[in-house]
Amino acid sequence: MKKLLIMCGTGVATSTIVTNKVKEWLRSKGLTDDVKLYQSKIADEMKRIDDYDIIVSTTVVPDSIKNKVIMGLPLLTGFGTEEMYAEIEKKIRE
Repeated sequence: MKKLLIMCGTGVATSTIVTNKVKEWLRSKGLTDDVKLYQSKIADEMKRIDDYDIIVSTTVVPDSIKNKVIMGLPLLTGFGTEEMYAEIEKKIRE
């Protein structure tokens, strides 16, 4: 089972929106049992970032973890969602 972290600046507003959309997408793809979802704020997760298999963020992240993070802004803007979901699915199936 993959650990998927969804984070934003405060761990409340945008991460909640993204978490709900990702949950719905996981259900539609039949991937719910393959992923454990976590939601938090970036400040709380910096020291635990390696504990997660997939990280989706709606906030700017430090350069040191950029290669580990999928930007979740498409779920807020509506642009680029297919590509973002494809990237998440690829990481789930690895």
